[in-house]
Amino acid sequence: MIQLKNSFILAPVKLGYADKDGIVNQRHIDFYLERSRDMGAVIIEPLYIDKGLREIPTQLGISEDKHIEGLSLLVSSVHKTGAKVIAHLNHQGRMANPKIPGNYFVSSTDKACENGGAVPKRMDKDDMRKAVNLFVSAARRAKEAGFDMIELQFGHGYLLAQFISPFVNDRDDEYGGSFENRIRFPLEVLDAVKKTADLPIIARISGDEMIPNGIKLPEMIEFSKILESKGVEMIHVSAGSICSTPPWFFQHMFIPKGKTWEMAKEIKNNVKIPVIAVGRINTFEDIETIKNGRYADYIAIGRALVADPEFVSKYLKKAKGIVRPCLACSEGCLGGVKGGKGLQCLVNPAVGYKDGDLEKIEIPKKYAVIGGGVAGMEAAIVMKMRGHDVTIYEKGELGGQFNLAFLPPNKSTLLKLIDYYKEKLKSLDIPVVYKEVDSGELIEKGYDGVVLATGSVPAVPPIKGLKKYYWAEVLKEGMVIENKKVLIIGGGLIGLEVATALLNHNNHIVIVEMLDEVGRGMEAIEKTLILKRLKAGGVEFYLNSRVEEIVGNVVKVKGEKNFEIDAIDDIVLTTGMRSYNPLEEKLKGKLPVYIVGDAKKVGNAQDAIRDAYVTAREIK
Repeated sequence: MIQLKNSFILAPVKLGYADKDGIVNQRHIDFYLERSRDMGAVIIEPLYIDKGLREIPTQLGISEDKHIEGLSLLVSSVHKTGAKVIAHLNHQGRMANPKIPGNYFVSSTDKACENGGAVPKRMDKDDMRKAVNLFVSAARRAKEAGFDMIELQFGHGYLLAQFISPFVNDRDDEYGGSFENRIRFPLEVLDAVKKTADLPIIARISGDEMIPNGIKLPEMIEFSKILESKGVEMIHVSAGSICSTPPWFFQHMFIPKGKTWEMAKEIKNNVKIPVIAVGRINTFEDIETIKNGRYADYIAIGRALVADPEFVSKYLKKAKGIVRPCLACSEGCLGGVKGGKGLQCLVNPAVGYKDGDLEKIEIPKKYAVIGGGVAGMEAAIVMKMRGHDVTIYEKGELGGQFNLAFLPPNKSTLLKLIDYYKEKLKSLDIPVVYKEVDSGELIEKGYDGVVLATGSVPAVPPIKGLKKYYWAEVLKEGMVIENKKVLIIGGGLIGLEVATALLNHNNHIVIVEMLDEVGRGMEAIEKTLILKRLKAGGVEFYLNSRVEEIVGNVVKVKGEKNFEIDAIDDIVLTTGMRSYNPLEEKLKGKLPVYIVGDAKKVGNAQDAIRDAYVTAREIK
C-alpha cells in the first residue's frame, strides 16, 4: 500500500492546455505545481490512450512513446512538492468526441448516447483485445514516466461503465446480461494492467448513474469487494454518467451536495481498502463533515482548487488568506474547455496564468476605481496587491448587477462571490466611498489615474407603445410578480432565469426571442436543466419573432407569421445590456483612464472579472 503525506488528492480536472499532439507544456506544469504543494497526491487530467479516443482536441495523451518525456517532466516537477502523482487512464468508448476528426466509436452496444453522439460499433472480441492492449500500453508508459499510481476509470458512462451498466449493455453473450457477465470485460482490463505495470491501482467508479436501470449502489458495493479481492488499492467513488446525467458527473450547483459522499461511506463500510470521496467539496465545513462522519479515508478535490490553488493549504493552516470560493457553476471550468480556450474559472481569472504571479509596483500610485461591481472590485484588489493606493467609488451597493445573479432558483451559491470580494476588500483596507462621483472631484483629489468599472444598463428596444416594464430587478424581494400572465422579451440567459424564478410564483410565462434558439451561449448543463423546467411549467416560446407594438394588454408580434398575444399583465425586458460609461469623455486628456468589464464591452461575469484582472495586472 502506498503512503500519502496527507488525505487530500487533487481530482482529475480536464485542462485542455495541450496542442494537437497531446504533449505536456509549461501551462500544465504551472497549474499542477500551484496546486500540489500541500496535497497527498495529484491525479493528472484524464489521459487519452488512443488519439482516436479524445474528448477534447487539446487533451493530454499517453497513447505514444513521444508522450513519455513530457509526462516524466510533469511527474518529477510535482514530486518536488512531496505529492504523489497518479495517471488517470480512460477509454471513452461511444463517448469519444464526434467533432474531432479521426475519432472512432466502440461500445458494449451499438446504440448512441441518448443525449447525442456517434453511433458506436458493438465490440467483438477483437475490439476488446485491442482496447485491453491500449490500456496495457498506456500503463507501461505511465510506469516509464514515473507515475506512482494508476487510476482506471470504471464509471461516468465511459467504456468500462458501458459494459457494467445494465441500462447501456444490451448484449446477450458472455459480456452481457448478468452482473458477473457485465463486469467480465472491465475485470479483464484490470488484470492485464496489473500484470503489466506493477503499480498500485485506484478504481474510479460511479456509485450510482442516477438513471433508472443504470448502475446502482448495491452492485457497486459488490463490485468494490471484487476489485479489492483482485488487488485494487483504493476505490474512488463518484456518481453520474457523462452521457445520461452530466449534472451529476460535473457535480453542478443544481444538484444536491453530499450524495457521492454517502455512496463512498456505504462502500467504505463494506471493504477494507481505502475509499476516496469526491464531489463538490468546496468548503472547510465539507471537509469536516467527511472526516467527522468517517465517510472516506481520502478526500479528492477538483474545482475548489481551481478557484483557489491554496484551498487545502488554507484548511491546513499552511497558507493564510481568504478562500476564493468555488461556485459549482461550471462556467469556466467546463465552458472554457469545451470552447477550446482551456480551463478557466469564473471566480479566479488567474487560471491559465501562473497563479499569484503579480508584478509588484516600484513606485505606488493613487487610483480611483469607479464602480463596485465584480469587475471594479477585482481591479481594485489586484492593483492593491501590486502596491497601489486604491479607493472604490460606488453609488449603490457592492456587487452591482451580480446581486441579481444569485436570485434565480438553485443559484444561491453565487452570493459567495460577493461575500468573498467584500471580505477581501476589508482585509486589504481598500476604502469604499458610497457616492456618485463626478470628474471634477476625481481631478481635485489628485488621483494618478482612474479605472472605470461603471458596468452596463438595460438596452431598451424601440417598441411602439412600450411604457411600463420591468427587467431582472423583478427578482428582488418585494418586487416578484405573482399570479400573472407575463411576457418576457428576450430569451437569453437572463430571460430564462427570470422565467424560471417567476414560474415558482404561479405565473404563466410567454417568451419572445428574435433568434432561432433560446439560451444561446449558455453553459450547456444549466441550459438543459432550465429548459426542461420551463417546458414542464408550460412556458410558451416564440422564436424568430420580434415584438412590434403593445396596445393595452395586447402584444403584436412579427415573425414568420404575424400574430397577437393577449391578456398580458406585465412585461419583463431581457433584451440585453449596453455599456454605461459617462465619465470617459469628461476625464479624457486630464487623467489616465482605464475601462474594464461591461463598461468596455458587455459580457458575462467571467468576462468582466477576467478583463479587470488582466487590465489591473498591467497598470503602472
